Amino acid sequence: MKIFIATANKHKKEELLKILPTENNKGEKFEYFTFLDFPTLIQPEETALTLKENAIIKAESGLEQTGLATLADDTGLMVDALNGAPGVFSARYAFKDRADYAANNIKLLKELENLPKEKRTARFKTICILALPGGEIFIKEGAVEGYITQDYFGTQGFGYDPIFEVKELGKTMASLTTEEKNKISHRGHAFSQIVPILKNL
Repeated sequence: MKIFIATANKHKKEELLKILPTENNKGEKFEYFTFLDFPTLIQPEETALTLKENAIIKAESGLEQTGLATLADDTGLMVDALNGAPGVFSARYAFKDRADYAANNIKLLKELENLPKEKRTARFKTICILALPGGEIFIKEGAVEGYITQDYFGTQGFGYDPIFEVKELGKTMASLTTEEKNKISHRGHAFSQIVPILKNL
């Protein structure tokens, strides 16, 4: 059974493949594809102002273009000292026309410069969508609380992982293995709720 994941981010796919099931309850194997496997497909513009709406845009676009059950998500980093920014604009925080992880991190650290740890509270939130060919849509979400560090720690993960310290662990996301991250992360929490739905397909 073929499932489309509406992303062109290879790091995200690698993470998700360690969460998503390899087969359904009948023993039928799942095959997962992304935009990287179908370069002629058009990636939709994320024009909405909420994570949920952006995730729906991506899920419905993937379903319409491939005809396959489609998984999509949108994730935001909400920093309290910045009134919830970068939020829905997390991927394109430094530049409006492209995602640049390094530049995003530099900008965020600069904006929080000299703030003490207790004022650097933040959370990651993910909205995950599963859109099925029959018209059904499932919506799940996950979140994790933490702090923005004052420097980079760890070499794993991607995005804001090197500067996001998980509150319950006292370590950055980038200091965790993929397996450790998936157990506690926003994306792990959201997609793990989709697993039983996929198994019942």
